[in-house]
Amino acid sequence: MSARVLLHRLAFARAGDKGNRLNLALVCRVPEAYAAIAAQVTAERVLAHFAARRPSGAVRYDLPHLGAFNFVIDDVLDGGVNASLGLDGHGKSLSFYLLALPLTPDEAVRHALAVLEPKPE
Repeated sequence: MSARVLLHRLAFARAGDKGNRLNLALVCRVPEAYAAIAAQVTAERVLAHFAARRPSGAVRYDLPHLGAFNFVIDDVLDGGVNASLGLDGHGKSLSFYLLALPLTPDEAVRHALAVLEPKPE
């Protein structure tokens, strides 16, 4: 296994906006991925991942019965859709940016990948 596993192999994401606040839903592809994502994709790590966009804060909401997480990131949309001159004022492409987050291929990640990508016999 390579030293780098990108989050998109374990989860799907969807983005929405409310003013200058980004709402990112992160949904595990399989229940076995939940522990791996919970351990590595913290609010602090997401905040650092988006640092170039100068967010002021991030909160993670855990939804274990749905196998999902919701991240709310403040001040990341350059003022929001009505104020931003950016091409993506709604932040829709930022869900893909989150999915590019590299994970450490620890035991939990390897287990989730084995469930998702079983080796042929």
